[in-house]
Amino acid sequence: MKAIGFKRSLPIAKKKSFIEFETEKPVPADHDLLVKIAAISVNPVDFKIRQSAAKDTKLDTPKIIGWDATGTVEAVGDQVSRFKVGDQVYYAGDLTRSGSNAEYQLVDERIVGYKPKGLTDAEAAAIPLTGLTAWESLFDRIKINSEADKGKTVLILAGAGGVGSIAIQIAKQVAGLTVIATASRPDSANWCKEMGADYVVNHYKLKKELKKIGHAEVDYILDFVDLGGYWETAAEIIKPQGHIVSITGSSKPLNLNILKTKSVSFSWELMYTRSMYQTDDMDQQHRILNQLAELLDQGVIRTTLTTILEGFTVENLKKAHEMQESGKTIGKTVILF
Repeated sequence: MKAIGFKRSLPIAKKKSFIEFETEKPVPADHDLLVKIAAISVNPVDFKIRQSAAKDTKLDTPKIIGWDATGTVEAVGDQVSRFKVGDQVYYAGDLTRSGSNAEYQLVDERIVGYKPKGLTDAEAAAIPLTGLTAWESLFDRIKINSEADKGKTVLILAGAGGVGSIAIQIAKQVAGLTVIATASRPDSANWCKEMGADYVVNHYKLKKELKKIGHAEVDYILDFVDLGGYWETAAEIIKPQGHIVSITGSSKPLNLNILKTKSVSFSWELMYTRSMYQTDDMDQQHRILNQLAELLDQGVIRTTLTTILEGFTVENLKKAHEMQESGKTIGKTVILF
């Protein structure tokens, strides 16, 4: 099968930052599905791993990355019970396994959902990683209760990004929250409003703009951009007994003491935790993806696809990574095979 990977972590502009090569088509066993891939999307995790996985070495075998895909089940392992050959699926995969930048991929059925029937391959490929991340942030980390928490405020840092775009919709349409998103450019602010944000504030003047809209403090904060840069501000604007969730990590230790007097909760969110550690509730991602598919087919939420690159080529993968590295992309970029 054809695959695209890398042997060294090179700047994306370098000729061999990605290389095309042929490799054996994998064979499924146990809970694995063999999926013939139709479309993939690119996320910040892709370029971060490309930049670091072979930084000081040259790999003998090219590393295949990529963590969003739609496709068709071509074969199944002997323990598979949820899917059959011919099923249309979508998924975000497993950080510890070979990725979706290939014609075929093995993926555990417990982290796979049925592709939304009303969406194209490209529209569906934009959803899994960001949809799972947003859903887990709200319902697994904060543990939002739609009835008890309806109307409470959530501040979404980087509302126009991939995760922010779907998080706005889930927070508004599913959780019933009052959604405040951050953006700084007119096009990104308009996109946040299009996704359903009640308010859009400039992240460069965050405290001032929150006061201006009558929400000097918020119940929840979802950080999808830069936890270290916002940490002290977040501690100031979070309400007593509020909850902060971050997906971005921090290069320096966080001072949790500044949350103490308000009894504020803090959680990390990593969508890969369940698959990496084979947790007892690993198949929750199967259920979440199916719930998202229903919501998409019902029109409650919509795809966040904004850009399609036609053809599974080195050139298109490099272009998608360049776009992600710019930090200015809105919504999701998809490569259609």
